[in-house]
Amino acid sequence: MNIKSFWAAFFAVLLGFTASCSTSSTPEANSAQTQMPSHHDMNNMSHTEGMNHRGDEVMGFDHMKTTHHFRLLPDGGAVEVEANDANDTASRDQIRQHLGHIAGLFADGNFDAPMLIHGREPDGVPTMKRLKTEIRYQYEETMKGARVRISTGNSAALKAVHDFMRFQISDHKTGDSSEVELSKLVEGN
Repeated sequence: MNIKSFWAAFFAVLLGFTASCSTSSTPEANSAQTQMPSHHDMNNMSHTEGMNHRGDEVMGFDHMKTTHHFRLLPDGGAVEVEANDANDTASRDQIRQHLGHIAGLFADGNFDAPMLIHGREPDGVPTMKRLKTEIRYQYEETMKGARVRISTGNSAALKAVHDFMRFQISDHKTGDSSEVELSKLVEGN
């Protein structure tokens, strides 16, 4: 994807998201919800601040109300997002909508959302695109959110999935292990 296409896709996603968020009954509330930082403000943001801001827009939920985990597993990995508050059903539902959508996009070899969020193509993505038929993406709901379970039997695809997970752990600063976990995921968590 060239830089012109990247920015066109970024602003298309951003405009669609902000339009869908304008549900308040007052014009003042709508304008406050959709106000974007100026170009000057975006240039002065740290990478992490910019990533979090872009992530909130692209994913459709507030990173301050949710927790991401990226797990490396023997046959792939898992992207998990949960609402911090068990009673926050709005965040839970937004997480489920986003991860359900992401599972389908990734299966099609479309990794534009992570590129928009991180400002660059995450590690592992070129190989994951090339070997998309060798990788399975399974969406699963959890009590407070959802996960996308990624699995493969192909060694090159497995290395790419692990590289992708390590990139996510590092960039999101989740503190998750960058080593392969031998334990299985607990269903329903």
